[in-house]
Amino acid sequence: MNFAGAKLLLIDAGAVLTYLRDDRPGLPWAGLWDLPGGGREGEESPADCALRELEEEFGLRIGAERLVWGRAFPGLTDPGRPGWFFAGRVAPEEIAAIRFGHEGQHWRMMPLAEWLEHPGAVAPLQARSRLALAELGWECGATGA
Repeated sequence: MNFAGAKLLLIDAGAVLTYLRDDRPGLPWAGLWDLPGGGREGEESPADCALRELEEEFGLRIGAERLVWGRAFPGLTDPGRPGWFFAGRVAPEEIAAIRFGHEGQHWRMMPLAEWLEHPGAVAPLQARSRLALAELGWECGATGA
């Protein structure tokens, strides 16, 4: 399977794991709020890509079984190749164990409603988040999403 990369929407108690991208000239979406994930390496699967990036960026290791929703979309930086988007849950003890890596300015658990409407966030990821939440039946503030 040929794909460009993968992103993760990870939720706990009505908040989503986000980070503020670096603000460097030429960097796509510089200075915007983003979700964990990134480009594919080698022959990894979409889930493996997303989970590797999560570990590199946040120091978190979770299993693929924790990804409860996934879909391919046109790639964000290469529309000719699909990019994957996954959704799942992150536990409070995992959040407490985050060790933020060297990409980005800082991270935060952003309230889900704020993430979905934030003017300084990567808009295509907000749209993909809305779709995942709708298809999962997770509403902002409902069912612990």
